[in-house]
Amino acid sequence: MISVENLHVEFAAKPLFAGVTFVVNKKDRIALVGKNGAGKSTLLKILAGLQSPTEGHVAIPKDISVGYLPQVMVLSDTRTVMEEAEQAFEHISELQASIEQMNNQLAERTDYESEEYQALIEKFTHANEHYQLMGGNNYHAEIERTLQGLGFVRSDFDRPTSEFSGGWRMRIELAKLLLQRPDVLLLDEPTNHLDIESIQWLENFLATRCNAVVLVSHDRAFINNVTTRTIEISCGRIYDYRVKYDEFMQLRTERREQQLRAYENQQKEIQETKDFIERFRYKPTKAVQVQSRIKQLEKIIPIEVDEVDNSSLRLKFPPAQRSGDYPIICDEVGKTYEQNHLVFQHVNLTIKRGEKVAFVGKNGEGKSTLVKCIMGEIPFDGNLKIGHNVQIGYFAQNQAQLLNEDFTVFDTIDRVAVGDIRTRIKDILGAFMFGGEAIEKKVKVLSGGERSRLAMIRLLLEPVNLLILDEPTNHLDMRSKDVLKEAIREFDGTVIVVSHDREFLDGLVTKVYEFGGGQVREHLGGIYDFLQRKRIDSLDKLSSPAANSSSAREKKLSDREENPSSSKLSYEQQKEQQKLIRRLEKAVADCENRIEKLEADIATLEEQMTTPEGAADMTLYERHTALKKQLDTVVEEWENASIELEEAKG
Repeated sequence: MISVENLHVEFAAKPLFAGVTFVVNKKDRIALVGKNGAGKSTLLKILAGLQSPTEGHVAIPKDISVGYLPQVMVLSDTRTVMEEAEQAFEHISELQASIEQMNNQLAERTDYESEEYQALIEKFTHANEHYQLMGGNNYHAEIERTLQGLGFVRSDFDRPTSEFSGGWRMRIELAKLLLQRPDVLLLDEPTNHLDIESIQWLENFLATRCNAVVLVSHDRAFINNVTTRTIEISCGRIYDYRVKYDEFMQLRTERREQQLRAYENQQKEIQETKDFIERFRYKPTKAVQVQSRIKQLEKIIPIEVDEVDNSSLRLKFPPAQRSGDYPIICDEVGKTYEQNHLVFQHVNLTIKRGEKVAFVGKNGEGKSTLVKCIMGEIPFDGNLKIGHNVQIGYFAQNQAQLLNEDFTVFDTIDRVAVGDIRTRIKDILGAFMFGGEAIEKKVKVLSGGERSRLAMIRLLLEPVNLLILDEPTNHLDMRSKDVLKEAIREFDGTVIVVSHDREFLDGLVTKVYEFGGGQVREHLGGIYDFLQRKRIDSLDKLSSPAANSSSAREKKLSDREENPSSSKLSYEQQKEQQKLIRRLEKAVADCENRIEKLEADIATLEEQMTTPEGAADMTLYERHTALKKQLDTVVEEWENASIELEEAKG
């Protein structure tokens, strides 16, 4: 679909990458990875046609559409959410107008036997079938499903986009892009403005309903769940692996070990050659061999080794005074904004010293609001007690604005570092993407993301015993996140993390507080324990009927435990229940077989439709549309049968 040949890009005469060649195939799911500054975003812009390479070219067939979501974009504020999303189907509106115009012509004309009339009928038929294939009659339903999947509710649809934050407006742009269904989707950090529920909805959408995808992301769980191919930009070249990210990391480690061995052997060879030249430089009898060795030395091409993985760097929080046994106690805490907007009520929680807990839930459900209550930044109802001798280290989105703009990056950290940590400041800065000349930059010239990372490093070096981190990983790459995660894991104080990054939370927290519906619920265990206990594989189903029925089932089980006699079934009832379970198991298996067959038939049709003959065969498009509808119906049957089966077994 896209062919990239011998790309070479330079900035200020400094090469970014060279000799880049690869092909994006149909149904490819590609993760573009590499350290910050390696050229990932630049390569996406070149694929999108927004930037030209210094050398080489990108070949995209005329009939292939490309959609691109940058990290930052200029947004319009003149429409409602629904009106803005409808812009994705502007081409359908134009096609509909064209069909109506042709229909009027057919009604007015009487030259039924003429070639022009037959050509008009054929054009009308083709346009109408294309209109049906694009979902012309039901695109409003598709818009609603997509907007809701990305976290909007129906009451948002008629609100002006100007009422939403930049993050929510970016979601609208993402929705428009997904609704357009381009042949190749280019996404640059699409999860930056999404909560954990929307991230997992997007995962499912990209994995099952998109064509080719090329994405840049620092969310390890996200790219592992979406992509099947990894292209790394390193040392100005690319390495193409047809595996998921985790498998790529293993292969990358093996590759670097091979590079190191080859590099060491080459250095040994170079040194031996230099020693020979120095030893015999002034001996006439060895002149020929010396000249030969000099030429041999000049021809050696140095072996490059991939950049050192700074994630092995270990940071440790400086020691702080011991806090009381209970740093945070909330007793009937509630928060209501103006116009009777309830955020949460009756919040009762106790966080013990040394606990590491996560606040999770959809955006707007009160996670950051409760943090602000703890920090005393906003008024609230109820009682909230901060324990004895608690020293809070707080990282919020506006934390970066509190840095002194006249200090350099190095000075900012040097002023808070104490002890032997001062000898490793450059290593620490490098681990958080401040390498080389970047440490001499003044804070005033740093981007928002760079300031956030600098504020995070500063926090890591301050003596505190309660850490509150609000979305700490938004501007960190995977290596930096590993450094931060390990430092928090070894921290002997108390930690509250507000995050949508499952990989970051996994193995870090031992308790999860779920925010939703004005309530805060406590769940013991890690993030995946929480998901499993909710009997779902993603947080986007927390408010779904299945989740609610799951909660109801849990209540029934609890009631049975409290009242054992109510759980006893007669012999006849047990027989009927077993019959029901067998019938539902058969229904689930039948649905799975039908889904597998339908997906295979659809894949075969799509393969035929890519050929010149197939592209002109309208019957293939009709069969494709019919099979898609059948698949949606069977999937819905499978979901209902699966839920009934769980309830019967429960």
